[in-house]
Amino acid sequence: MVSESVSEEKSLGIFEKYLTLWIAICIVAGLLVGRFFPQFGQFMDSLKFGKLSIPIGILLFFMMYPTVLGIRFSDIKQASRKPKPLLVTVIANWVIAPPLMTLYANTVLAGNQQYIAGVILLGLSPCTAMVMWWMFLAKGDMAQGLINTSINALLMLFLYAPLAALYLGISSIHVPWDLIAISVLVFIALPVASGAISRKLIIERKGEDWFNNTYRTIVGKTSIVALLTTLIVLFSFEGEIILNNPLLVAYLAAPNLMHYATMIAWTYPLGYLSGWAYETAIDTTLIGSSSHFEVAIAVATTLYGIGSGAALATVIGPLMEVPLMLLLVKLGLRTRKYFPRKRH
Repeated sequence: MVSESVSEEKSLGIFEKYLTLWIAICIVAGLLVGRFFPQFGQFMDSLKFGKLSIPIGILLFFMMYPTVLGIRFSDIKQASRKPKPLLVTVIANWVIAPPLMTLYANTVLAGNQQYIAGVILLGLSPCTAMVMWWMFLAKGDMAQGLINTSINALLMLFLYAPLAALYLGISSIHVPWDLIAISVLVFIALPVASGAISRKLIIERKGEDWFNNTYRTIVGKTSIVALLTTLIVLFSFEGEIILNNPLLVAYLAAPNLMHYATMIAWTYPLGYLSGWAYETAIDTTLIGSSSHFEVAIAVATTLYGIGSGAALATVIGPLMEVPLMLLLVKLGLRTRKYFPRKRH
């Protein structure tokens, strides 16, 4: 195991080896751009198809495509035979996360109803996009992750509106069906289809060895560039607010941090105690603790307005999520040696 880790470390390029540093630099760069050139963030945010940001959609596609490129149909078929990880994911995202985030939001943000509403909306929306990239980075089971995120996307269509109405105390919620549908298409269907087609064509023409050792390596570097660019764009959206109001950001981030910590504290040990392979356990933890901020932002702006406290709260959450997910990836990679080996 030690020699394997050393070999992996030597094979990493400059982007992969110092990814934490590059992420920190890009976050700072995005904040500075948003602070001193707010027109850039405003322009990027204005580029939308429906309610989906076009720049973010394109960048997330290029992040997603390499993560699903290596998934084979046989992997998905094998992963579908393991219902327990999927069941834990559903319980984590739809049974435990909503009341937990509601509790933390009402406790920490008491008296600030719009902030509370924004945080609750964020807690109700499990991630179906960038989480696949974190699983890829953490060396999780991509086939299992694909199944879990796909089921989450489908459940969102049926559960998001009634749960939001329940926990916000509102009679009805307008759900952005078009945004959810476009998200499923761009972040799941399109990358998976593109990956399957390109995998088949490239292996037929160039061979499996060239596909695995050359093509996937090149495309993998593209995904890292897409991630770093995504961070600059994301943080530029609210750079001015974050740098001018750091105490407000910390205030809004607190219930999110508590939520992430709690979800991680029970899902990751559960995987270990259940005897799951690391790849399965880290998938469940990453999906159970991340959020689909695009949907939360869209609903918050519809209900409360684009400049509302609720909209601001939904924006702050995902900005805190990036460093947290990176820390979780590092925790997973450091502790994976304690889990049983994955059975092929």
